[in-house]
Amino acid sequence: MVHILVVEDEVKLNQIVCTYLNDSGFQAKGCLSANEAYDEMYNNLYDLIISDIMMPKIDGFEFARSVRQVNKNIPILFMSAKDDLPSKQKGFQLGIDDYMVKPIELAELLLRVRALLRRANIEMERKITVGNLVLDADGMSAEIDGVEVALTTREFNIIYKLLSYPKKTFSRVQLMDEFWGIDSETSLRAVDVYVTKLRDKLSACDGFRIVTVRGLGYKVVLQ
Repeated sequence: MVHILVVEDEVKLNQIVCTYLNDSGFQAKGCLSANEAYDEMYNNLYDLIISDIMMPKIDGFEFARSVRQVNKNIPILFMSAKDDLPSKQKGFQLGIDDYMVKPIELAELLLRVRALLRRANIEMERKITVGNLVLDADGMSAEIDGVEVALTTREFNIIYKLLSYPKKTFSRVQLMDEFWGIDSETSLRAVDVYVTKLRDKLSACDGFRIVTVRGLGYKVVLQ
């Protein structure tokens, strides 16, 4: 069960958001102030925080700053009536992950929460599941339908990178610099060779394909 902390001083909105999230399969707990949230976080573990900005005594900015000092990974979503760019910039500079402007659409909030949890899952568990493929970064292992596929360290790192950012194009130079080293004298053609090997070894995967972006590099497209 995913646990979500909702920090919002408007009682009715807090209740509405918590009820909607609970009905959507999450375990949401509402707090009316940052101090109340601190107490709740001291006694319980949460997977995601939704917070207002304009709250009495301790505002959302200070709350986010203090959370980030002790937990750099938990996703934080601001939900605020402040629609100005400086507020958004300040929030993201403090380390929040998403920002919604009130009045919010609950269906959109749910989409954003699920997206944040997906991204956090990749970082915290270091595991990616796409279709019948499972990549485990801690064990440097790949499995298709439960059967391990032999990948070299470099092959694993390349496909893990591509699958972490679906639809994002990585140039051959970017991949070369990251996985061979900036000072490497290896030809960019080596990237093509590795991608060809990955396509062959992962041909039985049903959840994605590696697409060549002509004249640039590669990206993963989910199916």
